[in-house]
Amino acid sequence: MVKVSFNSALSQKEPKKDENSEALIIPEKDPEDVVVPFRHQSRVWCWCMCLGLALMLSGVVVGGAYLYRYFILQEGEVFFCGLKYRDPEDYLVPDIDADSQAAPYQSIQENIRILEDDGVELISVPVPEFADSDPADIVHDFHRGLTAYLDLSLNKCYVIPLNSSIVMPPRTLFELLINIEAGTYLPQSYLIHEEMVVTDYIENVDELGYFISRLCRGKETFKLQRRYLGKGIQKREIMKCFKIRHFESRVAVQTLICAQ
Repeated sequence: MVKVSFNSALSQKEPKKDENSEALIIPEKDPEDVVVPFRHQSRVWCWCMCLGLALMLSGVVVGGAYLYRYFILQEGEVFFCGLKYRDPEDYLVPDIDADSQAAPYQSIQENIRILEDDGVELISVPVPEFADSDPADIVHDFHRGLTAYLDLSLNKCYVIPLNSSIVMPPRTLFELLINIEAGTYLPQSYLIHEEMVVTDYIENVDELGYFISRLCRGKETFKLQRRYLGKGIQKREIMKCFKIRHFESRVAVQTLICAQ
C-alpha cells in the first residue's frame, strides 16, 4: 500500500479573497492631504468676496461723490454774512446840519457758496427785513461769462453777461469771506445802481451751462440788457420794475430789472 503525503506549505493555501472587499478598501491618507484642497477653496472664495465688496464700496464712493458734488454742491463752504451800506440817493439836503446829512446804514444778508473749481458763485438773498427788494437766487458763472437771477417772488429767471467789474472772481471773493469774523458784517460800504431791461425769451436753458440751467429749468427765462442810468427815466416810470439788492464784492448792488 502506497502512502500519499502532502507538503505542509501547499496544504495551507490562502483562501480566495473577495473581489468586492478589495474594492471597498480605501488606502489611508495623511489628514493634511484632505484638508489642503478645502483650505485652498476657502481662500479663493474669501478673496472673491473681498474683491466683490471692494468693487461695491468703490461704486458707492464714486456714486456718492458724484451726487455730493452735483446735487448737494459740497465743494464750496457756505458763508452766511452781511454788508452794511449807505445809498447815496438817500442823502438829505445840505441845508440840514452835518450830523443829519448822512443817510442811515442799511444792511443786506445773504448766503454765498463758492465753487472755485467750477468758477461759479451761488448767492441766495432771503426775504429782506426792511429793504424794498425781492428775494432771489443768483448764479455767477465765470467759465460761461454769465449771470442768472431767479426772482423768487415772480418765479422767473433772467440771464445777462457777467459784469466782472463788479463781481469778484471766486478765489478773490473766497479770500475776502474767510477773513470775516463769524457773526460780523463786512466793512461799511455804499450802494451802486445798475439798471437792466428784459429783451428776448430763452427757450432752451440747457445751453446756458449746468448751474444756470439747473436754476432756471422749468421757469420762464429771459435775456437782460444793461442800460445807462439817466436815460429813459420817463419811460421807466411806466414800466413794471422790481429790484434785487445783493453783494458779491465790497460794495452793495441794487439790480433794477424792468420789463418792456
